[in-house]
Amino acid sequence: MPPVVAIIAQGAMGAGIARRLTENGVTVLTWLEGRSPASTKRAAAAGMQGTDLAGIAGAGIILSILPPADAPDLAERLAPHLAAAARKPAFACCNAVSPETVRRIAAILAGSGAAFVDGGIIGGPPRPDGYTPALYLSGPEAARLGVLGRHGLDIRLLDGPVGAASALKMSYAGITKGLVALSSAMMLAATRAGAAEGLFRGLERSQPQLLAWFGRMVPPMYDKAYRWVGEMEEIADFVAPDAGARAAYQAIAQFYTQLAEDAAGPNEATAALSAFLAQPKSD
Repeated sequence: MPPVVAIIAQGAMGAGIARRLTENGVTVLTWLEGRSPASTKRAAAAGMQGTDLAGIAGAGIILSILPPADAPDLAERLAPHLAAAARKPAFACCNAVSPETVRRIAAILAGSGAAFVDGGIIGGPPRPDGYTPALYLSGPEAARLGVLGRHGLDIRLLDGPVGAASALKMSYAGITKGLVALSSAMMLAATRAGAAEGLFRGLERSQPQLLAWFGRMVPPMYDKAYRWVGEMEEIADFVAPDAGARAAYQAIAQFYTQLAEDAAGPNEATAALSAFLAQPKSD
């Protein structure tokens, strides 16, 4: 029998994973208290069934897929319900948090009896064309989620403790989302200085693959920048032993804050980035 899976919350990633599971015969529960109408609509479209936290605790597997700042609060709220559950589920923290944060979340749930799994999602939400992100899992209980690989997910078990999957996620996102920030900053600077066309032609000539990557990765960032702020702050904590790296990612978090404010209001920076990337290619 397929497992009963609970997913919190109903963002693009959570709803996308839920849809993939429901399409493969899995019952997916979620908690809708306080959620927006858009979240409720996404949950319904993905086939998710609403329940309370006691119902969530009764699932066989729980996937926490939240903005980083919300992850510890969910653990605090859910802990007493997990402690009261007759059958203990596996709880996977699949949030973009540092190893230190994921170990803190594990400590919150330690007395509940639930099996704790560290998770890191690399890639975008599942798509109708069959694309699925990779869900990396670590910790002594990680194998309990292997069953999800038979129901549409790409499950990859790491030989490491709680914290290993989060470290992988931090490292990968630090490169990809860090590069999106650096490229965006330089495209905006070149535009302000009147050098946008020159930079575009230089990239087109010497770095065509990189320019194509910017075209794929930068525009989708506009609506996500507000969520990436917390992720960059977690990465800053991850690299904290290196003072320069920590300062760099704190600055990137600030840059994404600026882009998020622009995307929600004047759209000056986002329009400039789109205009830069929309320049016609050379013959």
